[in-house]
Amino acid sequence: MNFRLEQRDPGSSARAGTLTTDHGLIHTPFFMPVGTAGAVKALHIRDLRDEIRAEIMLSNTYHLYLRPGVRIIFEAGGLHKFNGWDRPILTDSGGFQIYSLSHIRKITNEGVVFQSHIDGSRHHFTPESAIDIQRSLGADIIMAFDECTPWPCEYEYAQKSLKRTHKWLDRCLDHFDKTECPHGYTQALFPIVQGSTFEDLRMQSAEYMASKDAAGYAIGGLSVGEPAKLMYSITELVCNILPPDKPRYLMGVGTPANLLECIALGIDMFDCVIPTRNGRNGMLFTRNGIINIRNEKWKDDFSPLEAGGDVFSDLQYTKAFLRHLFISGEMLAAMIATLHNLGFYIWLMKEARKHILDGDFANWKQEMVVRLMKRL
Repeated sequence: MNFRLEQRDPGSSARAGTLTTDHGLIHTPFFMPVGTAGAVKALHIRDLRDEIRAEIMLSNTYHLYLRPGVRIIFEAGGLHKFNGWDRPILTDSGGFQIYSLSHIRKITNEGVVFQSHIDGSRHHFTPESAIDIQRSLGADIIMAFDECTPWPCEYEYAQKSLKRTHKWLDRCLDHFDKTECPHGYTQALFPIVQGSTFEDLRMQSAEYMASKDAAGYAIGGLSVGEPAKLMYSITELVCNILPPDKPRYLMGVGTPANLLECIALGIDMFDCVIPTRNGRNGMLFTRNGIINIRNEKWKDDFSPLEAGGDVFSDLQYTKAFLRHLFISGEMLAAMIATLHNLGFYIWLMKEARKHILDGDFANWKQEMVVRLMKRL
């Protein structure tokens, strides 16, 4: 994997670049649609590729490990061949999903023992097994196994957790170097900066991760309930330490306004379930603000979902029609809303990139953030 930095915005820390993988190019900054089980909920792979033109997708190691199982995906030739997506894929290590199962898991220095949320069966993840699983799944970018701390979090626990995450990283790197992708192409391993919201711990972690000379770096443990201003301050702190010539991935973030603010701080990569999950519940993101399409006010509004015409989709639907589908309980409602929101997110990243290349991102961002946060 190769990262080429093309332009820095003169008024912020925003960057534009190109990430090259064996499955294609990705232009930064970019947003990864979340395909938890290998597919984005309510969206065809065809539409992900051809309609909204996503350049990469994310899938979840934990969920794929439990169902359909690593063996099936491996025998299919890897996740690309299993789901038909021929562009880059990133898989997480399962750490965040295990963090969310606090009532049915036990963390030790060796790894994590957890119960399946599906059938209650017991499983054991270690740094080494997380690498082996992701090798078999065949993602282009794979993540180190880490512990995601909750918020709020006691300093002593965050410190202990961070030491564990650093030791796990060393084991991940060692095992990664001893193994190869069984599908015949290159995989890149990203360490994950942790440390909760404690600046000294975040600095220690960022410096430790940076010393590993990895292909790229992730920032985890944010967007777990802390105030947005705190998320931004920690993100800025970490970005100022991580190598400037490597891609930076802020995990699990966020709203359209969050994305633009964090691009301005130096982030290149994002993922989040907000556009898909909120879309399935009737929340639409547009250039002029947020729409709850279930509201009565849209009942006889025959204008397109995006004011002035949909700039990121060839498909045109009216607000009145989509509201009708939601109120009627039609499956098509979730499909259209998902298509719209993901299309908007990816369009927003392309617009951000354009303004970085043009050198006016900072001013554009200030105006857009205000508009994006409005409730229509």
